[in-house]
Amino acid sequence: MGLFSGQFANVVEWQETRDDVIFYKWNNDEIKRGSRLIIRPGQDAIFLYNGKIEGIFQEEGNYDIESDIIPFLSTLKGFRFGFNSGLRAEVLFVNTKEFTMRWGTKQAVNLPHPSLPGGMPVRANGMFQFKVSDYEMLIEKVAGIKKQFTTEEVRDRVLSHLDQLLLQWMVREGKDMFNLQANAAEISDGIMTDLDRELSDIGLSMTGFQINSVSYPEEIQEMINKVAGQSMVGDMNRYQQMAVLDSMTNGGAQGGQVAADMASMQMGMMMGQQIMNQMGQNLSGAAAAQPGAGASAPSGTGAAPSGSSQAGSGAEAYPNFCPNCGQKTDGANFCSNCGQKLK
Repeated sequence: MGLFSGQFANVVEWQETRDDVIFYKWNNDEIKRGSRLIIRPGQDAIFLYNGKIEGIFQEEGNYDIESDIIPFLSTLKGFRFGFNSGLRAEVLFVNTKEFTMRWGTKQAVNLPHPSLPGGMPVRANGMFQFKVSDYEMLIEKVAGIKKQFTTEEVRDRVLSHLDQLLLQWMVREGKDMFNLQANAAEISDGIMTDLDRELSDIGLSMTGFQINSVSYPEEIQEMINKVAGQSMVGDMNRYQQMAVLDSMTNGGAQGGQVAADMASMQMGMMMGQQIMNQMGQNLSGAAAAQPGAGASAPSGTGAAPSGSSQAGSGAEAYPNFCPNCGQKTDGANFCSNCGQKLK
C-alpha cells in the first residue's frame, strides 16, 4: 500500500519544508486518478519518470495532476488514468531558498614564515551562502540515490576543501600575515570562486563567502596587542596616565593604592625637576652677574682672553640646565629634550 492510501491518498506535497533540507523526494508506487499537487512558497516541484526530468513546476498553487500537470510532461502527455491504474512517477520537491551556513577551520592553517620552520598557525571562521542552481546535475549526482539532502552534508563537503583553500588564498593575498583581516575581502572572493567550482558538480552554486575573524597563537596575539597598544599610547607620559587610570578603574582597593603610589612618585619627580630648574636658573644668573669674570686671570696663565667665554662680558649667558624641563644643556641654543630656546 502506497503513502497516499487513506486520508492523504490524493495529495502530492511536501508539508514540512525544513530550513536544513535542500530537497525532498516524494516516492510512491503510483499517482492515482484525482490526485492533486500542492506547491508551497519557496518550493519547486520536479516530475521524474524513469530517472529523467519530465517537467519542472515553479509557481506555487494547488493543481489537478491529470488536467494541469500531465499535459505539460515531456513523454507522458498522452497518459490516461485507467480505472485501476495510476501514473508511476516520482516528484522531487526542491527548496529554492538561499542557505546560510557557519564555518570554521578544523585545524590551524600553517602559513609559511621564514622565521618559523613549521609556519605560523592561524585559525579562521565565518559564513557562506549557497543555493540550488542546476536541477539536472542535482538529480544526476545526488537525488538519484538519496531521498533527501541536507545543508549539513554540503557543509561537510565545503569544510573538506576549506583548509587548503584558506592556505592558498591567504598566502596569495595576505601581504601582511599579521593583518590578514585587512585582505579578507580578496581572500573571500578567491575562496568563493573555487568553492563554487566544486559545488557546481552537484548542482549547487556559491552565492557568498565571508571571513568574520582570523585568530593567531596566544603569544603572537599578545605581541600584536602590545605593539598596537604602544602605537596608541605614543609616549611614556600618556602611558603612565593610562596605567594610573586603568589601576583606579579595574584594580579595586589594591588598584587604588597602586594609583596613589604612582601619583606620589610622579609628584616627587615633578618636584625634583622644579628644584633642578631653579638651581640651573640661579647658577646662570650668578655667572651673568660677575663683571669681567674672564679678565681676572693673570696674563700668560693660559686663561681665555676677556670676551671669549660664553659667560664673559658682552655675551648672553647660556643656562647649564633647561629652565623648562631640567635637561642638561651642554651649551646648545635649544634644549635637546623639550626644544625650549635657551638663548
